[in-house]
Amino acid sequence: MKSKLEKLPIIKELLNSINPTIRYKTQIMLLDEPTESIGIKKLEEEIKTSPMATALLSTLQKDGTIHTNPYKKWQGPMWTLVSLAHIDYPQGFPFLHPIRDQVYDWLLEDKHLKFPRSYLIPGQENRFRRCASQEAYVIWFTLKLGIADERTDTLVQRLIEWQWPDDGWNCDKREAAKKSSLIETFIPVFALNYYGKLKNDKTALNVSNRAAEVLLKRKLYKSHATGKVIHKNFTLLSYPNFFNYNILTTLKIMADVDLIHDERCNDALKLLISKKLTNGGFPLERRITKTTTELVTRGSYADWGVSGKKKHNEFVTVESLYVLKKANRLSEIMTEEK
Repeated sequence: MKSKLEKLPIIKELLNSINPTIRYKTQIMLLDEPTESIGIKKLEEEIKTSPMATALLSTLQKDGTIHTNPYKKWQGPMWTLVSLAHIDYPQGFPFLHPIRDQVYDWLLEDKHLKFPRSYLIPGQENRFRRCASQEAYVIWFTLKLGIADERTDTLVQRLIEWQWPDDGWNCDKREAAKKSSLIETFIPVFALNYYGKLKNDKTALNVSNRAAEVLLKRKLYKSHATGKVIHKNFTLLSYPNFFNYNILTTLKIMADVDLIHDERCNDALKLLISKKLTNGGFPLERRITKTTTELVTRGSYADWGVSGKKKHNEFVTVESLYVLKKANRLSEIMTEEK
């Protein structure tokens, strides 16, 4: 399969990208290059000093912190670390500890749990209304960046305790909200699976698998009751996947947690395949970041590539091809590219 993939024009284009993260992802995710290889180690060194990494870390102060709210979208400490994890920044750099600690301190302070959205509704005490995506993302990026400590374990236990009766999570404070939310559930599925595999924690893996059923019962993007698309945005390819739910992000998670062969992924896979461009790439259909050098709402110091339904985005393309590879569906697009 590797030799066949290497011959695809789109793979050749990705391997020649000026962005070392794209070359890294292509080698690791599509061509199965060992992470300990010399070539991969060289790419990690390139990623450390790449324009994306430099931009994301450009606002570090002398004390190593970022002087803004930890949750400032998408430029605060939390999202800076999420973004570094998304670009495969190498592991184990202590200079990231100050911004990591900003996030830990924010999530673990008492008032975080007393925020109005977390209150318990009488008779629904088993539905703790919190944005589980926050804890989940911190679990993931601290592990992926090699900067986790015992506080990550605390966040894992928090998610496990907060799981709703239907096995998902939700932050909706309305009494009428009695079902978990896809948006608050998809990131915990991945984070707890990632933690469970690294730590050999069967409880975390079990919680993740049960939560995955919340997504699979809805074929990842359709109403369980009516079979209709829940929201148009769920069908639009987007990157980076912060908490903006879409089929590509969720299919990637299903691939990573070894559930991509579940037949309930088929509709989403067919929809993804239908979005392939003539050059073999895939588009960024919905941009959620504003590339800027200023601190603005939903701004990003890093450039995540071109958008538009007819333009190939490298990040979206790599992830889409990875999903199809894991699902054994690459042949469906390879045939068309002969």
